[in-house]
Amino acid sequence: MKAQIKPRIDLLNRTKLETVIPLTVPFIINVDPSDACNFQCKFCPTGDRKLMKKTPGRNHGIMDFELYKKIIDDICEFDKPIKVLRLYKDGEPLLNPRLAEMIRYAKEKKCAERIDTTTNAILLNPQKNTDLIAAGLDRINISIEGINAQQYWEFSKFKIDFGKLVDNIRHLYENKKQCEIIIKINGDILSEDDKKKFYETFGDIADGVYIEHIMSCWPEFELKGVEVNQEFGIYGQKIKEVIVCPYVFYSFSINSNGTASACFLDWSRKLIIGDARIERVKDIWQGKQLLEYQKLFLMKQRKGHSVCGNCGQMSHGQPDDVDEYAEVLLGRFDE
Repeated sequence: MKAQIKPRIDLLNRTKLETVIPLTVPFIINVDPSDACNFQCKFCPTGDRKLMKKTPGRNHGIMDFELYKKIIDDICEFDKPIKVLRLYKDGEPLLNPRLAEMIRYAKEKKCAERIDTTTNAILLNPQKNTDLIAAGLDRINISIEGINAQQYWEFSKFKIDFGKLVDNIRHLYENKKQCEIIIKINGDILSEDDKKKFYETFGDIADGVYIEHIMSCWPEFELKGVEVNQEFGIYGQKIKEVIVCPYVFYSFSINSNGTASACFLDWSRKLIIGDARIERVKDIWQGKQLLEYQKLFLMKQRKGHSVCGNCGQMSHGQPDDVDEYAEVLLGRFDE
């Protein structure tokens, strides 16, 4: 197998947040090319079409390209490039027909050290692959939802040609140039034979492959037909809840309609901290609304928050822990 077994995030070379907070420039900004998805996965609120129709601010669709350019131009106003521009949040990025143009525009502006995205890959084809690579995409995380067409239908309610999916990913790998390819799957729904087939199928057409565990990362959304793994976190780590959410200190998200969320998991649009249509991105990052979240968490009051209090990411998916530094960090914000 050519690929390394590694997760989609770097668990080994992480910046010690307690040494850099507060940040004048965020590490990561998620910008959502599309908040719609062609899949209806059991674990994801975006896949629940009825829920999306009654959720204010959802089903907007693809991001307007002029709005996107305004956002990228705004990001260029920071003192230095952000580490990662993540073209992904709630939906399937490839549903936006101008995704390659979005990548190219940000690359030319040099607003980020790296541009990545996450996709179910069902819309990949040789031409799209070529366009994404030529645009300068640095990394693509591919979510596989089964190792045959039947599993895809049961888990995502989408009829696929599994062989074609694999062929398109193979073409991407053979022509990837600078683009790193990471492929992951939820392992808790697989048999041992299925896991073996996953490695055999994708191990030679990716830079990294990983079998994850199921977690409930979206607050206020009940998983349908799948159970949260209570033995291991998403990356196989020991389950441990942190009280201080680290994400708000180094990242935030811009939804497909331009509103900004404090969290990349804000599917219900209840953590809005600004609007990139009428505000500068830099002002949103440095604004009062995000600061209030940061201070609330440093005062260890997250558990009392109506949305963040029950966030599974804080127990099953959290790679950073700054709980013991909360008081010191709060003092820095008050200086």
